[in-house]
Amino acid sequence: MQDKPIHIGLAGFGTVGTGLARILASNREWLDKRLGRELKIKTILVRDLDKPRSFIPEPSTRFTDKIEDLVEDQDLDLVVELIGGLQTSYEIINRSLTSGKSVVTANKALLAERGPELFALAAENNLGLYYEASVAGGIPIVQTLKESLAGNRIESLTAILNGTSNFMLTEMTKKHLDYEQALILAKEKGYAEADPSLDVEGWDAAHKLCILIRLAYGRDYPFSGLPVQGINHVDPYDLVKAGNFGYVLKLIAQVKERSGSLQAGVFPALVNKDRMLAKVDGPFNAILLEGNAVGPIMLYGQGAGDLPTGSAVLSDIMALVNRQTFPNNTGFLDSQLKTANILKPELTVSRHYLRFTVQDRPGVLAVLARIMGEQNISIAQLNQTQEAAGQYVPVVLMTHAAPFQQIKTALQEIDRLDCVRSPTTHYRIL
Repeated sequence: MQDKPIHIGLAGFGTVGTGLARILASNREWLDKRLGRELKIKTILVRDLDKPRSFIPEPSTRFTDKIEDLVEDQDLDLVVELIGGLQTSYEIINRSLTSGKSVVTANKALLAERGPELFALAAENNLGLYYEASVAGGIPIVQTLKESLAGNRIESLTAILNGTSNFMLTEMTKKHLDYEQALILAKEKGYAEADPSLDVEGWDAAHKLCILIRLAYGRDYPFSGLPVQGINHVDPYDLVKAGNFGYVLKLIAQVKERSGSLQAGVFPALVNKDRMLAKVDGPFNAILLEGNAVGPIMLYGQGAGDLPTGSAVLSDIMALVNRQTFPNNTGFLDSQLKTANILKPELTVSRHYLRFTVQDRPGVLAVLARIMGEQNISIAQLNQTQEAAGQYVPVVLMTHAAPFQQIKTALQEIDRLDCVRSPTTHYRIL
């Protein structure tokens, strides 16, 4: 005989909430075989009760605009938070945990900025706070780090975590669109919001990276200390030049461990065309992990959307229903993780792509080379072409590995030269 149903309170019924409800309806028989219990959405918290709904979970489902109807209902077994934002979502999760309800959330921004206190509250009440859908949509990266790779020390994690930016860079590279054209296309296809700043300026990827750092290293990397650079100043000219050198530009989220410190950030970077990450196109996400035992592993899939993200939410619901022991929220025994030792960005070492716009006259290259030489920066490749009649020409070069501080110092001096028209374009090379 089947046990009593699991009653779910759902906060938010937008794209992901509706996707979750559709999966529950279409996979009901399959879920019964997995759980032996029916999953029923009892109450849905929405902002507008009069808004038409394209899908209703079941006739008995109640819609409400009052938080109390969700967090104070003792008949609910767990709460799913899908409204996003920081303030209201924090209140819902805090009050749900305080009242004895485990929570599933897809709220990457909230977990990145206030996750430690919510994880501590969940641990204090012996409740689950699960968040598979907060990172990379349908890609099961959270459970992979918490369980499948729990016996590994993660040496590095390099990822494409924002589908909007990746779609735009793909279109700019393959169709030679400029930034504004690519953004318009992304909005037309539903990949970009009306205000795309969280995506194109790198903040969305940064929120996700903070969550992954906790899972991979058992340390809290404060969101406010994470270096973040987006794609909103990418020039199509550099995509062409990168291609000529055998690279593509991707918005990368990365963390590495270096002698007990973490080197992390979000930044556009050149990736060799032969590498797997370079082949991740369109709105897809990918995460490349390097474990000290398992070696390299790459997870690839849809990073957003109603059904992929709804699938991730459902996996957390099922994990909470099936759990027999203390919920594994952070992946570590410590519910309050220690703050990471952070490697200063200036000390990070990589190869670099540099584009100077300089006067077309003798001696300029010698000046550039001298300044870079004084900072022990070695040039690996150089390209200078007279592409159009004019007083200034682009000079593009690739360096050997060099600390960012030396690059920064050299560029500050170079950009002050009278022969340089505009600030140097600079990208790291993976």
